[in-house]
Amino acid sequence: MTGRVVLVLGGARSGKSSFAEQLGDALAGQHIYLATAQALDDEMTSRIARHRADRASHWHTVECPLELEESIREHDGKDAVLLVDCLTIWLSNLMLGDHDVAAARDRLAKLVADIQGVLLLVSNEVGQGIVPDNALARQFRDEAGWLNQAMARAADEVWFVTAGLPQRLK
Repeated sequence: MTGRVVLVLGGARSGKSSFAEQLGDALAGQHIYLATAQALDDEMTSRIARHRADRASHWHTVECPLELEESIREHDGKDAVLLVDCLTIWLSNLMLGDHDVAAARDRLAKLVADIQGVLLLVSNEVGQGIVPDNALARQFRDEAGWLNQAMARAADEVWFVTAGLPQRLK
């Protein structure tokens, strides 16, 4: 394997995570699942448990709600298959923690350009719906769009998943 970056986009419950996992499952190497979600309530605890139960046992999970760049750097290597699930939760963690989102986005784009293994990035497409009614939600939608654009530019492949059906965009 030589550095390959794959971005998988889709809406909520579109099948994007399952598709990214299938792409990773088909590859040999050390499988690292970089999870950005935090179990802050019962609903998220259930979602995380369901995600863990659904994925193959060869995936080693690393929790990185804010430390995504560091985790990618630490686990990347020629035999690594890294799956980030998901960029938009990482983004919301950054925004809620009042971090510099633009700087983090730029650092991540530079990092993925130098990836040695395979990096599968999962992200929500949130810009195809109605305009949110509040400033924070509009800012999140904008930041998610800019993050997805930056990752799409850096990626070797981009997929969009709708109703479990992947479509190759790049």
